[in-house]
Amino acid sequence: MKIIDAHSHLWLKQDTEWNGKPIKTLKNGRSNFLGEEVQMVPPFMTDGVNSAEVFISNMDYAQVAAAVVTQEFIDGIQNDYLADVKRRYPRRFFVCGMCNYFAPGFCDEAEQLINSGFRAIKIPAHRLLLDSGRIMMNTPEMMRMFRLMEEKGIILSVDLADGDMQVGEMKEIIQECPDLKIAIGHFGMVTTKGWQEQIKLARNKNVMIESGGITWLFNSEFYPFHGAVRAVKESIDLVGADKLMWGSDYPRTITAITYKMSYDWVLKTDGLTDGEKEAFLGLNAERFYGFEGLEIPRYVKNMSE
Repeated sequence: MKIIDAHSHLWLKQDTEWNGKPIKTLKNGRSNFLGEEVQMVPPFMTDGVNSAEVFISNMDYAQVAAAVVTQEFIDGIQNDYLADVKRRYPRRFFVCGMCNYFAPGFCDEAEQLINSGFRAIKIPAHRLLLDSGRIMMNTPEMMRMFRLMEEKGIILSVDLADGDMQVGEMKEIIQECPDLKIAIGHFGMVTTKGWQEQIKLARNKNVMIESGGITWLFNSEFYPFHGAVRAVKESIDLVGADKLMWGSDYPRTITAITYKMSYDWVLKTDGLTDGEKEAFLGLNAERFYGFEGLEIPRYVKNMSE
């Protein structure tokens, strides 16, 4: 089975801030996250470097053919590093660019990213809700950027705030830019009230849902994530199996589970058909992101077998 991770992250170093608070790499995989020391990545990543090479090692062992690398404000803007990753590993990664949406001029920045070769732009829209006020996604400059992306065939990767808080803005974007390809992350923030409203956006022809972070959203029940299986099944009933893509939210999720565990709950469940599993785990992402020439990494037995 061809497996593609539709939601992952890479960075060389966290050294940024969001909402006036710091995010900074410490040691042993820990970071200062908004003033709190947290285990950001597994402790064996002692220098906090979340590199493409370490990720490829995890992908190969878990037999994941390719990955979409998205971005998040809490990691800092990683455009330069991701452009380099794409140059070095063109078949393994699809990378998203990201702009500074907190200041005017981001539409020009997006155009520069597109001209440099990025085929997707990321908006961590849940981070647009600040203590100082909310940045809307339907402002004139935002809409100008979306129309540019629609014209150029560029994908919008977006993570929304809890439930239906930003669904109205998304409906306006979809209405104004019906040919804009959109991937909505975090499976609609599936454990929050109103999550189905995000999923229903995929009833529009160019909108997809990806499940990056679904294992941390169901972390309280833990592996094998029966609640996540039920959510996937409900979403299939809402929008169809061809609208959903698996994502891991690597590397943050592997502080609690292994990378392979971030998807094999799908393989092990009897709550989904084989066809639904294949579509969710890889076929939909292969089609949506345009992956070509993928090879499935060979199986290697581990020392516990």
